[in-house]
Amino acid sequence: MGAMKKIGTRVTSFDVAALAGVSQSVVSRAFTPGTSIAVATRDKVLQAAHKLNYVPNSIASSLTTNRTNIVAIVLGDLDNPFYVQVFKEFSQRLQERGRQVLSFTLPSTGDTDDAIRQVLRYQVDGLILTSAQLSTRMISFCQDRGIRVVTFNRYIPMSDIPSVRCDNVGGARLLAEHLLDAGARSFAMITGDPKGTTSQDRSRGFVERLLEAGVRRADILSFPGHACHAGGADAVRRLVEQVGDKLPDAIFGINDAMAMGAMDALRFSYGKSIPGDVMVVGFDGVPEAGQINYRLTTMRQPLVAMVEATLHALGIDPEDGIVATPEPDAPLATEFVWRDTVRTSPDHHEQKL
Repeated sequence: MGAMKKIGTRVTSFDVAALAGVSQSVVSRAFTPGTSIAVATRDKVLQAAHKLNYVPNSIASSLTTNRTNIVAIVLGDLDNPFYVQVFKEFSQRLQERGRQVLSFTLPSTGDTDDAIRQVLRYQVDGLILTSAQLSTRMISFCQDRGIRVVTFNRYIPMSDIPSVRCDNVGGARLLAEHLLDAGARSFAMITGDPKGTTSQDRSRGFVERLLEAGVRRADILSFPGHACHAGGADAVRRLVEQVGDKLPDAIFGINDAMAMGAMDALRFSYGKSIPGDVMVVGFDGVPEAGQINYRLTTMRQPLVAMVEATLHALGIDPEDGIVATPEPDAPLATEFVWRDTVRTSPDHHEQKL
């Protein structure tokens, strides 16, 4: 019977330090993204680590620093491509800073409090909420555990939780102005989550600007679109059932996914031309909206700036992890992107993308 293979002892950072001729703290800095260390020193540490087959132990490190470097993100329905883009951006930028992402997907009928209960089963340093129907009790649970919470692309009314979002009201007002300039006098909105502050703010800004311009409230129809492509298409079907062939001059999809769904239904189910028969605009600026089969006029959210502001509010500094003071709760500016779904106007050509 052959001899049993000896189980090797785990290599530690002290072993690497001894081989590289540096201190253990230098080894730690060599494996921490963004820290200050000479290139030659880092290369020497990495070569020693390679020889010893050393991999840093994140769990052991968390016991020493009382931090896990894990940030949880609660995502809404991923049928909206904007949140796929959001998750990708957060993952990349957190990993660049030595953090890892623990993601939780919330179904459209799900409860945010339930998701937070799942999050609290893990040891996380921060929590990003993209779905913010959160009770004050769950807010207290997070705060009692020292977990920083930031809401992204929405806010919780009457709460002191930092929020990062774009100017949804102002962006929707600007879309309304451009549609008015293009000759629209009757409108339909396709709305998202009725409890969500994002959909509420965009609807409010759009309607307020139209009413200021003298549009009758009866000439602004509204249909739920459930924040997804299929919902946008279904909203158009219900619009046609209500008004027949007398379509409004313009349709505002509260997000790009619903606007693109509306476009597909208008073209392929009813043979309508865009913008000839009806103009369509969206909001978010997802890459798909710029594809040749859509060329959707939209408001683009400043995604990179919003992600950076969120990390800042969580106290995650791009350089050395120093806790930063969150910025005041102020919406970030959006960018108007004029494409092919709004009839041309001389003032718009320089903004076409």
